[in-house]
Amino acid sequence: MSPALLHLLQLVSPALPVGAYAYSQGMEQAVEQGHINNAEETAEWVGGVMAHSLARLDLPVLARLYRAWQTEAIETVEQWNQYLLACRETAEFELEDVQLGRALIRLLADLKVPAAQQWQRANESSFANAFAMAGSHWQISETDLLTGYCWSWLENQIAAATKLVPLGQTEAQALLLQLMENVSQSCEQALQVEDDEIGAGLPALAIISSQHEVQYSRLFRS
Repeated sequence: MSPALLHLLQLVSPALPVGAYAYSQGMEQAVEQGHINNAEETAEWVGGVMAHSLARLDLPVLARLYRAWQTEAIETVEQWNQYLLACRETAEFELEDVQLGRALIRLLADLKVPAAQQWQRANESSFANAFAMAGSHWQISETDLLTGYCWSWLENQIAAATKLVPLGQTEAQALLLQLMENVSQSCEQALQVEDDEIGAGLPALAIISSQHEVQYSRLFRS
């Protein structure tokens, strides 16, 4: 097994200490409002967000950040990092991205990744930027990096649904199997998106996120 694959498994592990488990990305409010009530509706929700947000925004920007880190084009890194943060429609979504990015940068700095040690002193980082930095440093291929990022996102969403809907453990695993094909499709789609086409288009999700910010009782931070 190649070292790059082992590093990718480390990056996508639920044990990675970045706190991703604390966020539902609006799902908690969607359940509260009755939009998600069962496994079928969970699959529709998660698959829709993956296709119309992750594949159109996060993954294309991740690919560009990875290429920029590969060539040490720091100005380009800063540009795409700021672009991604600016695309977060709510304060909650932006805070989530910054907190996850900060946690991963701090971890990478502690693991003696030079770029992380330098970045930590100067800038806020999106999670995708930190992920791309790690991928470049550990020589993970672009396709594998995008696949791992998308899989990690999917696994976190299903873990949130397991608590919120709620789903049984077997139902959750069945959903992961069902949505595996969507991961490959989303990564392929992301690599075909041109610069001027990058951007998510889910206004209802932004509204739900805004409502979650003032939800009276909640388990998740987004």
